[in-house]
Amino acid sequence: MIALSLAEIASVVGGQTYDIPDPAVQVTGPVVRDSREVESGSLFVAFVGERVDGHDFATAVVDAGAVAVLASRPVGVPAIVVDDVQRALGALARHVVERLGATLVALTGSAGKTSTKDLIAQVLRRKAPTVFTPGSLNNEIGLPLTALSATEETKFLVLEMGARGIGHIRYLTDLTPPRIGLVLNVGTAHIGEFGGREQIAQAKGELVEGLPENGAAILNGDDPLVRAMASRTKAKVILFGESDEADVRAENVRLTDSGQPSFRLHTPSGCSDVTMRLYGEHHVSNALAAAAVAHELGMSADEIALGLSEAGSLSRWRMEVTERPDGVTVVNDAYNANPESMRAALRALAAMGKGRRTWAVLGQMAELGDEALAEHDAVGRLAVRLNVSKLVAVGGREASWLQLGAYNEGSWGEESVHVSDAQAAVDLLRSELRPGDVVLVKASRSVGLESVAQALLETGAEGEVAAR
Repeated sequence: MIALSLAEIASVVGGQTYDIPDPAVQVTGPVVRDSREVESGSLFVAFVGERVDGHDFATAVVDAGAVAVLASRPVGVPAIVVDDVQRALGALARHVVERLGATLVALTGSAGKTSTKDLIAQVLRRKAPTVFTPGSLNNEIGLPLTALSATEETKFLVLEMGARGIGHIRYLTDLTPPRIGLVLNVGTAHIGEFGGREQIAQAKGELVEGLPENGAAILNGDDPLVRAMASRTKAKVILFGESDEADVRAENVRLTDSGQPSFRLHTPSGCSDVTMRLYGEHHVSNALAAAAVAHELGMSADEIALGLSEAGSLSRWRMEVTERPDGVTVVNDAYNANPESMRAALRALAAMGKGRRTWAVLGQMAELGDEALAEHDAVGRLAVRLNVSKLVAVGGREASWLQLGAYNEGSWGEESVHVSDAQAAVDLLRSELRPGDVVLVKASRSVGLESVAQALLETGAEGEVAAR
């Protein structure tokens, strides 16, 4: 964070100082909520959670080097006490980004947010110092913490914004007002909470409503619900997609033999060829979104294409491709799942597994509401249509719907199997995998299927496991 005195922070957040000998002392380290992340000069934010109260760590964090604690009650060590710690954190973030003068880029969408955010950051930091959301810390706590990690050298701040209801993104844009707003897609993720795709579109579109006139709304021209958001902004509109009408588009899209996308990138400033290190054709749309942001910020087509071609995966358990010494390839995409990302992962598996046996180890897609049965059935059917050798559906009722869809779509009844839990899936795979097989592991985060991928890699680690 930029250096701020405790007195200035207290004024910004409307707090009272307690046990602070010298209010002129500055916070020069990171602002953190996890006591294990405290460094010399830190400000520790004490949240009260369901199982842990951050105030209980106040003495320990100060002993570890924290300058003070942002708290909701006095804690016996230097503290700034406020009525609402979350709102105080947001106010501090707003103050810092206004002081910085960096260009803020915000993005949202039903699928692909984190991968696209990572692409944008890797392309932009070729041009200037860039700070971006780590992992998926895209809510009312993670977003301000990311903004507060920026320094005086930061020129670009790339922020992922998530939403579970109307008004959530508006709140986030009030904390960190972007100049560039990107909407990737409107899908069915969290449809059970929103009530329908139209409501999801309403929530995602709050991002472009808050843009200034000198800003840019970057919209997916291939998604009708996103494209319609052009009427909700006073900013310039830039379309990305594969249609001829898109300002930033891809031509001659193909997948390499290993499943990595290659295409001709077209921007208003020129064209250049891209071959990505990431896996799956769905990353083409993510790359075009990143390219549109970079173009708006003055990068040439050649610079953008080079950045996209060299970019890797920065966030764990998202299409992490690892080859065991015995030739089995494990694709760990277990961080989360919704119908759109599940279909994209299955298509990537099919492309990667040409001429090889393929396994799709899939679990529940959460928060689909009344659409859950139809969506799980459809994913199971798609696995068979893509000639995935075997679907292993893991878990309870929703997993049984995956398996039933595959069973009904298949010809022999051998294309799928339903197992009770992750350990049962591991036992099955350990007994049946052969060298050269490709295994995809994917489900909603709550299912915890990353344990399957980790167990498979440990099983094959008779020597050093080589990660691609």
